[in-house]
Amino acid sequence: MEHAAQNAAQVAPMLITIGAIFIAGLLADLIGRRTPLPRVTLLLLAGVLVGPSVLDLLPPFTERWFPVLTNIALAMVGFLIGGQLTPNALRKLGRRVLVLSASKVLLASLFVGVGLLLAGAGLQAALLLAGIAPATAPAATFDVVHESGADGEFTQTLLGLVAIDDAWGIMIFTVLLSIAQALAGAGGESGELLGALWELTGAVALGALLGLPMAWLTGRVREGEPTQAEALGFVMLCSGLALWLEVSYLLACVTLGAVVASRAKHHSRPFHAIEGIEWPYLILFFLLAGAALELGSLQAVGLIGAVYILLRSAGLYAGAQLGGRLGGAPPRIYHWIGFAVLPQAGVALGLALVAAQSFPALESLILPTVFGSTVLFELLGPVATRFALRRAGEVPA
Repeated sequence: MEHAAQNAAQVAPMLITIGAIFIAGLLADLIGRRTPLPRVTLLLLAGVLVGPSVLDLLPPFTERWFPVLTNIALAMVGFLIGGQLTPNALRKLGRRVLVLSASKVLLASLFVGVGLLLAGAGLQAALLLAGIAPATAPAATFDVVHESGADGEFTQTLLGLVAIDDAWGIMIFTVLLSIAQALAGAGGESGELLGALWELTGAVALGALLGLPMAWLTGRVREGEPTQAEALGFVMLCSGLALWLEVSYLLACVTLGAVVASRAKHHSRPFHAIEGIEWPYLILFFLLAGAALELGSLQAVGLIGAVYILLRSAGLYAGAQLGGRLGGAPPRIYHWIGFAVLPQAGVALGLALVAAQSFPALESLILPTVFGSTVLFELLGPVATRFALRRAGEVPA
């Protein structure tokens, strides 16, 4: 009896916490349908409210859940985004997406780098923050699209952008980090470049290698639950192997989805299977992400942080304008796509931690700037994404 009581005392708080989080997700969904705020933003706000920055209601064990939930949620999102990148879609949007993505990544980085230099941040800090600026938040963007029911040319372009933005972002960050290290005399820049090359090419190779057998196997057993099991199995396997091999698990899962969508022409059930179960994981992910946001970091954002926030936004907008015109996109795409890619989250925080580890002397500048700006971009970015989708005319009445 004593053992059973101890077991109940340990399990009960976990079940109560999970149940309360799911109810919060239901309320966020209901409120999001009746207000201009997307459910992502509402979940993040709920997380901030119950997190240590405000009420501090979450039990300590939830901190151990967050890394695992992040991997699961982003793996699912990556797979679903990859499913949009079929050969037909790429032929239609390929050049446009590549030009748009490259343009806004480069201009966001350039605007932030030059602006921070003029603001007196120092060359190394400016280079590092310029490398972090282009990173986006695919999970938030994807969920706003899914929630709003948006579909059309603008939506497909947006999903194509967030599918490859982080690949560009990792590359440009690595190059700028290597330049900063060379200027500091730290050396090792060739190793950094090789590491980035492995992170990207290894991820694509892993996704393709798993995608081929998945495309052949899926749907051949039986419809329904077997499809769900095989879809989850391959997505989780891909994410886990990517982490073990130290390659980008997000890019690997995007590649997995793209290969399956291209090769499994007999049906699209694995994507419907993932869509049917992804929302509970995203509820946990977004609410715990909100709890992890430290409002105190906003107080540490001074002139450098304000410059970073303003110039990242301006760079993304200007890059979308330039890239859209060069890529031959219609005006309704390049006028609004810059607003739709404002969310910034996990990848930016990860890059900030890498930068701080490489330059400990700049940690007190880089981390508060990126963490504080992430709070704003994660809360307000999804609102901007929904606004852009509406202005583009692709949200059903």
